[in-house]
Formats: sequence, C-alpha cells, structure tokens
Amino acid sequence: MSIHIGLIGGGNITGTHARAVSAVPGAKVAAFYGTNAAKLEQLQGEFGGTAYLTFDGFLAHRPMEIVIIGSPSGLHAEQGIAAAHRGLHVLVEKPLDISTQRADDLISACERSRVKLGVIFQDRLKPDIRALKKLLAKRLLGKLLLADAHVKWYRPPEYYARSRWRGTWSLDGGGALINQGVHTLDLLLWLLGDARPLHARVATLLHSIQTEDTALALLEFSCGALGVFEATTAAYPGYARRVEISGTQGTVVLEDDRLAVAGMRDPPADFVASQALGKNVSSSSPAINDVEGHLRIIVDFIDAVRSNGTPACDGYEGRRSLALVEQIYQLGRHGV
Repeated sequence: MSIHIGLIGGGNITGTHARAVSAVPGAKVAAFYGTNAAKLEQLQGEFGGTAYLTFDGFLAHRPMEIVIIGSPSGLHAEQGIAAAHRGLHVLVEKPLDISTQRADDLISACERSRVKLGVIFQDRLKPDIRALKKLLAKRLLGKLLLADAHVKWYRPPEYYARSRWRGTWSLDGGGALINQGVHTLDLLLWLLGDARPLHARVATLLHSIQTEDTALALLEFSCGALGVFEATTAAYPGYARRVEISGTQGTVVLEDDRLAVAGMRDPPADFVASQALGKNVSSSSPAINDVEGHLRIIVDFIDAVRSNGTPACDGYEGRRSLALVEQIYQLGRHGV
C-alpha cells in the first residue's frame, strides 16, 4: 500500500525531501505547500503531486498521511500543530522549533491527536556514526574523558542576504548554533548522554546578520566527560565536521561522518576505520547533494507510522538539542 507524503516549505530543503521521498519504494509525493509559486510549479513538474499556495488547501489534500516540514524553523511548531489537528503524522526538519516552549506545544498536540512526531537528525542513521554508537555502548573506549566537536563551516554573504529568514531571531531562532551546529549537538547528546554548558560565548564575527555566526561552549556530560563545542559559518572555505571522543582505553575521530581514526587498546576484530571521507559538502554549501541520510530518516519514520513504533528521533529526543541550544545562548550572550 502506498503512503502519501505532503511537503511544506518550497525551498532548497524541500527539493531534498522530494528527491528522498521519490526514492522510497511505496512512497509518493502527494502535495506541496509554499509561498513561491514558481518554485512550487518547478517541484510539481519534477516530482508530481499538487501544489498549493494556501495552507488550509494543502492540509485538506487527500490521500495524504504524512507531512514533512521544511519551512523556516520559527514556523515548525505552528505548522506541525495544524497538521496534527488534521490527523497527519509530522516529520520536521531540525530544529524542532526555535524554543522549547513551542516544541512542547507541538509534542503535546501530536500526542493528543495520536499522530507520530519525528525530527530530521539524519546523522543518527549514518553507518559509521551508528558503528561509533555501538563502540561506545560496549565501553570499548573505557571511561569517557573528552569530546571535541568542530563545525568550521562557511556560508557566503548572499546565503543570508538573499533569505528573509536566515540569521534572524524571529524565524531562524539564532545563527550558526541553532541552524548548523544543532546537528552536532544532537549527535553529542545521542552518543554521550545529557550535557550542560559550563561556559559559552556567541559572536557575530563576519556576517551582517541579527544573530551569531560563531559559537563556542564548554560542556559537561552526564557520563562525566568534558567537551568543547564550536560552530561557525565564517571559516572560509569551510572544513569537514570533526568530532573526537577520548576515553581511558582509546580515542575515535569522526570526520565528515566517517570514522577516520580509531585507536583502541582492545578493538573489535572486525573493526576497520574508513579510508574515504563522506560525500556531504555541508561545510561549504547549504545544498544537500546526497539524500541518502534523509532517505533513511523517511523510511524509518514510515516504518514507525505503520508499526506504531518510535522514530529514530522523536519529539522528546529532538527537544534535547534545542534545550541545550537555549542554555548556550543564555550563557553565551553574557560571555559566561
């Protein structure tokens, strides 16, 4: 039985969602909603479905069982709540919204309507990252000591200048931290457990935007490890994300979503570090060329809907990184 999916947004990420949905066996793009008529016409011509310039018309479209929200972050909860009230399952691009209060409203609405809520943190389903999760679960690094995460990315001035919402407090909720860095915060929380910021600093060092383009935080994890996190969109020309985790029995390095280095006192017999970097070019471009990660998340979400299971990242899991972002902003604005 086919499952019909509606896409909300109409920007670059909606094109990524459409390509991913089209690659899922048994899934169909049912409808699009956005405010750019030309972009919607282009998407409809390429992927099928019905294009709507009114949100109510889109929500009334049937058959449609799932919506994927790729609109500006500050609209996620509002649109997700409206979809849940219509009995539609909701899969939201990161972050869940721009405040935990709004995220809580969305979580509650989906629970009341008995629909699934998922958040697109596709890193959780990438093969090497899942392999790292298993290494940590088996305690092969021993007692965890340090975690360093570097997101030294670059966005040109036009990335912000040509957008009505990027780098704004009202619709983006912040800058490099909540938009680009949140993926890595979610990854750290998923791998290491809850964290709290001890010190933080946010600053606008390059771009002419309302919000920060650079953020730093010193973190303390519930497992006892300490961490250093940095995220920026000002580091030309942009470098692969790098995460290093060290324990008393070894160190692993995740670079561009691949396990590039793994030095363990007692490594698994079948473990081999990756020899090649990944295909994701997020370090220097907002365009997502490789949709494999989104495809996995969509397949996982469809499975959760059909089996009444839990998505890889549900609303409560998606809220964790947003809460940490809020805490970093609170400390960072005062340079604590």
